[in-house]
Amino acid sequence: MENGGTPRPKTMGAMLKAVVAAVKLVAAEEIMPRYMKVAHQRKSDGSLCTEADMATQLALAKKLQAILNVPVLGEEMPAEEQHAIWQAGNDGLWCIDPIDGTSNFVRGLPYFAVSVALLREGKSVLGVVYDPVADEAFAAEKGKGTFLNRERLMVREAAESLDQALANVDMKRLSTKLVAQLATHPPYSSQRNFGASALDWCYTAAGRYDVYLHGGQKLWDYAAGTLILWETGGLACCIENDDFSQGDIWQRSVIAARDKKLFDEWKNWIRAQQ
Repeated sequence: MENGGTPRPKTMGAMLKAVVAAVKLVAAEEIMPRYMKVAHQRKSDGSLCTEADMATQLALAKKLQAILNVPVLGEEMPAEEQHAIWQAGNDGLWCIDPIDGTSNFVRGLPYFAVSVALLREGKSVLGVVYDPVADEAFAAEKGKGTFLNRERLMVREAAESLDQALANVDMKRLSTKLVAQLATHPPYSSQRNFGASALDWCYTAAGRYDVYLHGGQKLWDYAAGTLILWETGGLACCIENDDFSQGDIWQRSVIAARDKKLFDEWKNWIRAQQ
C-alpha cells in the first residue's frame, strides 16, 4: 500500500503494458538478430556503439512517440542534442538507452538490456528495463509498484548485515582511496559487476544484489532503474549527498540498497573512506 493507505494495483496499467510490449518487439527485431554478429566502433568518450544501438534507438523512438508524443532523448545522440531535448522536455520526455552493456553485447556476454523511462518535470514516472537474453522485463510506474514479466516483483530477503551482503560495485569512477579500501578491506561478503547499470538497478530491486555502488552514471543509465528500485521500497543516494535527485543529471554517483538497514550501513562505510 501507499503511505496514504491506497492499495497498489495488482496488474500493470495500459501505458506500462504498451511500453513493455514495444520494447520487447524492438529487441526481438533489432537487437537479438545482431547479437554477437555486429561490427562496432568507439565513440569520443571511449564507449562502444554498434549498428544495433542505432537501429534500436530509432525504432524505439518511433514506437514510444506513438504511445505518447513527447521528445525522445537517446544515449546515441550528440551531447548538444541531448541537452537541448532535456531543456525542452519538462512536460514529458522519453529517455532511452537502446543497449545498456554494449561491450557485453558485442562480446557475447549475456548481461545487457534496453532501458526506457518517461520523465515529467525531470523525474521518472515510468520505467522499463528489458533483458532480451533472459526474457526478463522489469517495469514500474510511480506509485504503482514494480513488476517482473507483468507479475508483481517478488523480492528476495536481504542479508542480515553488510558483512554478509553480496555487493555490486563498479570501480571505474570511484576515488583511488575508496577503491583501495574496497580491494583490501571490503565490508561485504562478496562482490560482482557485469557492466550494465540498468540491470544492476533491477537486480538490486529484486534482492539479487544486497547493495550497489557506482561512481558515475549518465541519465539513461539510472532513469528507469531508480524508479524500479524505489517502487520496491529501496533507497538510493549519491556519494556526495543524501538526495539522489540533486546529483548532476549527466554524471551521478550511486549508493543503493533495497533494505534500509543495509543501505545505512553501506552509505556510512563508503563515506567514512572518503
